[in-house]
Amino acid sequence: MKRAAIVQSSYIPWKGYFSLIQLADAFILYDDVQYTHRDWRNRNRIKTEAGGEWLTIPVTVKGRSQQRVRDACTRDGRWARKHWRAIEQNYCKAPYFAQLGPAIRELYARCAEEPRLSRINHCFLQAVCRWLAIETPLIWSMDLELHGGRTERLIGLCRQVGAAEYLTGPAARAYLDEALFVRAGMCVRWMDYAGYPEYRQLHGPPFIHQVSILDLLLNEGPQGAARYMAAYRELAQARFAAADRAPSPAGGRAFA
Repeated sequence: MKRAAIVQSSYIPWKGYFSLIQLADAFILYDDVQYTHRDWRNRNRIKTEAGGEWLTIPVTVKGRSQQRVRDACTRDGRWARKHWRAIEQNYCKAPYFAQLGPAIRELYARCAEEPRLSRINHCFLQAVCRWLAIETPLIWSMDLELHGGRTERLIGLCRQVGAAEYLTGPAARAYLDEALFVRAGMCVRWMDYAGYPEYRQLHGPPFIHQVSILDLLLNEGPQGAARYMAAYRELAQARFAAADRAPSPAGGRAFA
């Protein structure tokens, strides 16, 4: 059964974002929705000696409170050099910095010339997927049709990519109308981010899970990071299978 995930693009997101991509057969970048200030769209964290440090892309928001993610633009390209320097300073002693550092630096140089946040995020997402050997296609929502309310749009996007399962994070429980998916003949899979093991991480304890995927890549390398992600994919698939075997309160199947 084909599975789709539908999420706004994010800037060098954490490993959980890439688990969603890896567990989906089609990953839709939902950048037709309203841009939210001070969110994951334009910022993420890296680990430093002082703990987590934010890297934030400056986005023009004055007078554009209703702009969509796809329309959000950077104020200038100086952010790219600043972010690269922060990564270089804090990860130069990472085991795989010599291997991946030049490629990451090239990504920042290329994105410094790109004004649209969506395109910047897409550039990094594609590169990371290559490093992690993730082959799930990334699809723009703007290349598909959008109809109806919040949940109806998600159902419509799933149908357009041929998916009968919708994979989403736990935060969606606050607004998702799961009954509409059931009536449409689809099931909802709820992602569980628990169970990620620790890996080698610079700058001592405590270990921080909620940092950019670059932390995993620079500490474990592309092959090590790919194995790490593949192991978690197997864990998530086992959870889905267990949920399918568990009876729901109504006597049917419980999808979790």
